[in-house]
Parts: sequence; C-alpha cells; structure tokens
Amino acid sequence: MREVKVGGTYRHFKGDLVRVLCLALDSETLKKQVVYFHNNQLWVRDYDMFLSKVDKEKYPDVKEEYRFTEVEDE
Repeated sequence: MREVKVGGTYRHFKGDLVRVLCLALDSETLKKQVVYFHNNQLWVRDYDMFLSKVDKEKYPDVKEEYRFTEVEDE
C-alpha cells in the first residue's frame, strides 16, 4: 500500500517537484490532508487524491501511473 512520506519529495505527473511538509485533518470532515510546498506556496490536497492514479481519460498521453510519485532528493 502506498503512503505519503512526510519530508519526502514528490514529482507531480505534469513534472513539478513538491515537498511534503506534514499531514493534517480537515476540521469539518476529519479527512486526512497532505500539506506540501510548491512554487513558494503552501498547498493542501486530500490524502487519497494525492496518492491516486492519473485519470487516463482526462490525460490519455500521460505515461505516469500516479498523480504524485516519490523521488530521491535532487
């Protein structure tokens, strides 16, 4: 099972690198969220969406399987 690594570097399927800062809970739904840093901004994405597969119907030419893939620090 895939898990998000706090402090890990991930490549978005469109090519950008992001750094996961921490995990959080949504105050209304209590769903797990991923807090990450990208382009000098903090972003939050649903944990399950962060780990999800790329929608091949919407992005048929994308070779990557997952929305975010962990990479070695560059």
